[in-house]
Amino acid sequence: MDSTSPSGGDQWEPVPGTRQAAVLETVRQRTMVRLSELAAEFGVQPVTIRRDVTALANAGLVRRVHGGVTAAARSATQEAASGLGGHVRIGALVPSLEFYWPDVMRGAEEEAHRLGLRMVLRGSVYHATDERDDIKQLIASDVSGLLLAPTVVGAGGELIREWLAEAPVPVVLMERTANVGPMRRSVESVVTDHARGAAMAVHYLASLGHRRIGVALNAQSPHVEQIRTGWESACAELELDMGVTDVAIPERREEGYDHTMASIVEMAQETGTTGLIVHSDAEAVRVVQSAQERGLTIPGDLSVISYDDQVATLATPSLSAVRPPRRTIGRAATSLLAARLADSGRAPHRVQVSPQLTVRESSGPPPAA
Repeated sequence: MDSTSPSGGDQWEPVPGTRQAAVLETVRQRTMVRLSELAAEFGVQPVTIRRDVTALANAGLVRRVHGGVTAAARSATQEAASGLGGHVRIGALVPSLEFYWPDVMRGAEEEAHRLGLRMVLRGSVYHATDERDDIKQLIASDVSGLLLAPTVVGAGGELIREWLAEAPVPVVLMERTANVGPMRRSVESVVTDHARGAAMAVHYLASLGHRRIGVALNAQSPHVEQIRTGWESACAELELDMGVTDVAIPERREEGYDHTMASIVEMAQETGTTGLIVHSDAEAVRVVQSAQERGLTIPGDLSVISYDDQVATLATPSLSAVRPPRRTIGRAATSLLAARLADSGRAPHRVQVSPQLTVRESSGPPPAA
């Protein structure tokens, strides 16, 4: 259910992940949008978009114009944050500058620019054993706050949690959560609801008539357990057989990668799986190619949904895909950090943003029995 604006609420912001939040983000990105375009893009009736825009306008977040809507002046929180700008630097540490994180950081940079903040970026590696030196380097560059996506599991995770408990500057985690200190204090964070994304894919395939839906997940991703949880819970809710294809895909450079990819379609055939959720795009493309080499049609014999959506449109057929809101994660995290810098006494926020499922050519009804 979408949020509605309280009266007199220029402090109100729509709940992240709702349609109103997505409409607001679209208007802020484009400055001016026609209502008819918004209705078409979000697949709703014009009257629904008008209600959303009215709620946003009543909160002072957008401004109605003839036939459309424009971005309004920034909120009081944003104005306070922008008062920090110019000379204020914020640092960011991400585990990769090649995959996933460039889009997150583009969103963070866009929001920092909008608020008049300067960004200092530093890269690390996935599953680092100790990222505190990287963080110290950022702090030494005179940053006032940090956006971090650190390792939070294993030995490295314990070191980071210890550091977070005594962090000398405000911190917002991106796609990570942590509870620190003796009272298990929550660190501010912005994360994707990956479990919900997987559940959306299961529900969509089930709506087409699929009764056996499997997953094949990249074991290197920190989001694997969340995606698996969403798949399992949705299958249980819909009373689907989830004892099908639960494959942990190794790293692409590992020796077992090719064998694992070749076995996925074979296992799907053996178990009667007709719908498959694959993380990520590269692996989904390999699954489709393997199926086609076996003489199967996509989606006639096997429907495939990728959990990624970075290059899904380049596949043949184009891949239906769940897309994590990478840019939104970066923007929201920067906004949280700016609000914390402007008001150090505000309550910690933990924001969860929903991904989106885009239906393309690789998914359809299951083969007739």
